[in-house]
Amino acid sequence: MPPFHPLFMCFVILLFHVVFACITQGHVPFQTFDPPTSTQPTGSGFYAQKSMHRALGIAARSFSTTVSRCAKPTPSKAHLAVTPLQENLPKGFVVTGVAAGVKKKEGVLDLALILSKQPNTSAAACFTRNAFQAAPVIVCQDVLQQTSGRANALIVNSGCANAVTGKQGLKDAWEMVSSTDSLLSKVMPNDSTPKGSHSSLVMSTGVIGQNLPIAKIISTVKDLAPDSLDSTPEKWESAAQAFMTTDTFPKLRARTFELSGKEVRIAGIDKGAGMIHPDMGPASPAPGLHATLLGVIATDAAISPPVLQEALTYAVNRSFNSISIDGDMSTNDTVVVFANGASGMPEIDDIHSPEFHKFQQELTAFAADLAQLVVRDGEGATKFVTVNVRRTGGIDI
Repeated sequence: MPPFHPLFMCFVILLFHVVFACITQGHVPFQTFDPPTSTQPTGSGFYAQKSMHRALGIAARSFSTTVSRCAKPTPSKAHLAVTPLQENLPKGFVVTGVAAGVKKKEGVLDLALILSKQPNTSAAACFTRNAFQAAPVIVCQDVLQQTSGRANALIVNSGCANAVTGKQGLKDAWEMVSSTDSLLSKVMPNDSTPKGSHSSLVMSTGVIGQNLPIAKIISTVKDLAPDSLDSTPEKWESAAQAFMTTDTFPKLRARTFELSGKEVRIAGIDKGAGMIHPDMGPASPAPGLHATLLGVIATDAAISPPVLQEALTYAVNRSFNSISIDGDMSTNDTVVVFANGASGMPEIDDIHSPEFHKFQQELTAFAADLAQLVVRDGEGATKFVTVNVRRTGGIDI
C-alpha cells in the first residue's frame, strides 16, 4: 500500500483542528459561522488574552503557535494559593479530596467531594451554553429539575472530562451521582436524607473524548469512611487540589459577612487554565439555545432555591462570563452554589427584599474574586488585563 501523500496528511490534521475548534466554540461542525457581535457587558471583563476568530482561524492559530506558547516559561503563581481561616468556612459542610486513579500519575488528588449535612439544602447552577454539553452537565440539569433546586452533595473528578462520550458517558455520570448519594446517607443525620430522588451533583474536567475509569471512582467513593470528610482548612485545600488539571495552584477562597443579623460564611473553589471563554446560564429545557471552568460555592446562608438561582445567574454574568483566556468555550463549564441555612438566619425567599440584594452583591463580589484567579492562572498567561465597559444600557453576555 503506497504511503499517504504529505499534503493529504496535512489536510487531515487541519480538519481535526477545525472540528475541535467547532466544539470549543459551541458550534456544530461545518455550519455557517457568523462573526461574533461586539456587544460587551456593562462593568469589567478580565482577560489573559481575547480571541474570537472563526473556526478555521482558530485551527490555524492553534496548529501554528503550539511551540511558541510552550517555549517561554511563565512565572510561578504559587503565592496566589491561600489557606482559609477555619472561622470563615461555612457551617454544615464536610469535604475531602482523594486520589482515585483517574489521573495517570499515582497518588495525585483527582476526586473531590463536598457534602452538606443540613437537610433541604438549596442548590443552583449555571451551565455552559456550548451545543456539545458534556454528560455531567446534562445529568446536573436533570437532578436540579427533578428536585426543584435541592441537592446536598457534589462529586468532582479531574483528569477526564467525560465529554463526547455518548451513552456510556451519561451512564458513568449517573453512577457517580448514585455512589455519592449512598455516601451522603452515611454522613447525614438519621432519616434526613431526601427520599425518592437523587441528592448529588457531578462535575468532570480533563481530557475530552475518553471514558472515565468509572470502576476506580465508584470503588474509591464506596471505601470512603464518613469521618474521612471534615470541615477543616486542610480538607478544603485537598478538595481544591483535586479540581486541578493544568492549573498551577489550588483556587480556594473563604470569607464572612453579616446578613439578617447573623454572621454568614461563604467558601468557593474553582479551576480553569485552558479552554476558558465561559458563557453560562441556568438550566434550560432546550439545551443548546443558549480544559474547563468549574466552580463551586458553599454558604451557610438560608436562601430558597429560585431566589438562589436568581442571585447566581446575576453573579455569573458579572464574573465568570466576563473572563476569557483563549476564546475557547468548554463543553463542561459549570458553577454550582449550595446554601444550607446552618447560620441560623431566616430564609430569604423574596428577590425584592434588602436581604436578597445584599446577598446578591456579596455573591457577585465573591464570584468575581474566584473568576480573576482563573484568569491569573491561564495557560501561558503572563499579563492580567481588565477592560471596563460603560454606558451600554445593560449587561448582555
